[in-house]
Amino acid sequence: MQLIRTEDAVGHVLCHDITQIIKGVTKDAVFRKGHVVREEDIPVLLSVGKEHLYVWEKDDNMLHEDEAAQVLYEICAGDNMHGSDVKEGKIELIADIDGLLKIRRENLLAVNSLGEMMIASIHGNFPVKKGDKLAGTRIIPLVIEKEKMEAARQAGGTEPIFSVLPFQKKKVGIVTTGSEVFKGRIKDTFGPVIKAKVAEYPSEVLGQTYVDDEKAHITEAILEQIKNGAELVICTGGMSVDPDDCTPGAIRDTGARIVTYGAPVLPGAMMLVSYYDAGDRTVPILGLPGCVMYAARTIFDLVLPRVMADDEITAEDIADLGEGGLCLNCEVCTFPKCGFGK
Repeated sequence: MQLIRTEDAVGHVLCHDITQIIKGVTKDAVFRKGHVVREEDIPVLLSVGKEHLYVWEKDDNMLHEDEAAQVLYEICAGDNMHGSDVKEGKIELIADIDGLLKIRRENLLAVNSLGEMMIASIHGNFPVKKGDKLAGTRIIPLVIEKEKMEAARQAGGTEPIFSVLPFQKKKVGIVTTGSEVFKGRIKDTFGPVIKAKVAEYPSEVLGQTYVDDEKAHITEAILEQIKNGAELVICTGGMSVDPDDCTPGAIRDTGARIVTYGAPVLPGAMMLVSYYDAGDRTVPILGLPGCVMYAARTIFDLVLPRVMADDEITAEDIADLGEGGLCLNCEVCTFPKCGFGK
């Protein structure tokens, strides 16, 4: 680039957009990169505070901000998303489908740690809708060394930093334990909550089975749901450490692989996550703590999107929820536009 006086710029080619900001009216480019400055442009350029201009001097070792933004976009963009048009050196990533946003966080940090460039995104492991903005990319200066952008490619790794996993339609079986419900002493209020939450995703509830507090009966009910075609089994009731709360042991007795019983999340500390090998499919079995029945948002809201996208959950994933795992029970719930689970 060459810096020259605006009055001397006639005939020169701009190497960046010139933005005009009028509060409450507009924030847009009055001249785009590549514009050849004319005599009549000079007053306009001066009116937006541009007493000097950068004009383009081609250097094969440098990239303009628009070209560098394209490199960053290529590093970032994975399945089920597209990029916006480049504007003011920035490209945004937009979701093409409803799904779960996945982020390779170590690579995101590696690129952002290089300096002179940035990738800003929303949080990963949360559901997104088609058309949602996922991330934005740009370099900080107007031009940058090609060598530095090659370092960004290396830091980004061999796979895109972002991807959107589509939600899979699942057949859901619900097993509700507790003699008080089984014998009709009280009305079940857990089932409607679960059905409402899974209805936010592609799903079909096969049915809800009520059982007493006998561990063997709970195990039998879970296996029966799987036999009937359930691709997700959700167990409610009997999840505490009281002697007569047998649901965790009943889930274990199915032969399921227990990922975790307990989580650093409030509400939701007594959550159980497990996976059952049904031969032709792997069936998540979730044991839900009682708070899911009455709290607006709980650990179930953090786990369910991943289950519905077939994104396997590990014990480390659950442990990572500790930071951000405290719901503040706001009078007006704005989840997921808050810090819970992030």
